[in-house]
Amino acid sequence: QVQLAESGGGLVQAGGSLRLSCAASAETFIDYTMGWFRQAPGKEREFVAAVSGSGGSVLGNAVYGRFTISRDNAKNTVTLQMNSLKPEDTAVYVCVADRSSNVVAVPSRYEYWGRGTQVTVSS
Repeated sequence: QVQLAESGGGLVQAGGSLRLSCAASAETFIDYTMGWFRQAPGKEREFVAAVSGSGGSVLGNAVYGRFTISRDNAKNTVTLQMNSLKPEDTAVYVCVADRSSNVVAVPSRYEYWGRGTQVTVSS
């Protein structure tokens, strides 16, 4: 059982930045691939980013060049730094985890899901 706790969501103007954090209760955090998906009303769930235990990462096409994902294995945390935010980034951002060494963009590959944190970008 892995508990995920997100924080850092909020309201920001277009062009601004936010940093989302996710704390995991996993005993062997380094064994888990961590990631973020987002869900907006009327839109399909979208892959945002993922990072493996060794630090390899992938970003979704919509956020590439603007967002950065990183992890601190000593603190059992993963961070999503979001820069140059756009109104279309508005969504509930959900932290996910799976005991795998591979980074994937498929929701069904992740076993653990957090509650999500709201990010709203105003124009």
